[in-house]
Amino acid sequence: MTNKLHSVVHNDQGQYSTWPTDREPPSGWHRSGVTGSLDDCLDHIEKVWTDLRPASLRAATEQAGDRG
Repeated sequence: MTNKLHSVVHNDQGQYSTWPTDREPPSGWHRSGVTGSLDDCLDHIEKVWTDLRPASLRAATEQAGDRG
């Protein structure tokens, strides 16, 4: 395993991933400000990403619940 630093990245759908700090994230992904080892980043994601549904699906589900 490498000691390479990673960043936690997220997209507009509220999904999270890790990305090497020495590379720019892919289009549509943004750095969250958290960097560290891969394990540290994965631990952070586990704490903050508690609803794995994309934001658009969460919004549609909530909207459908408001109608019912």
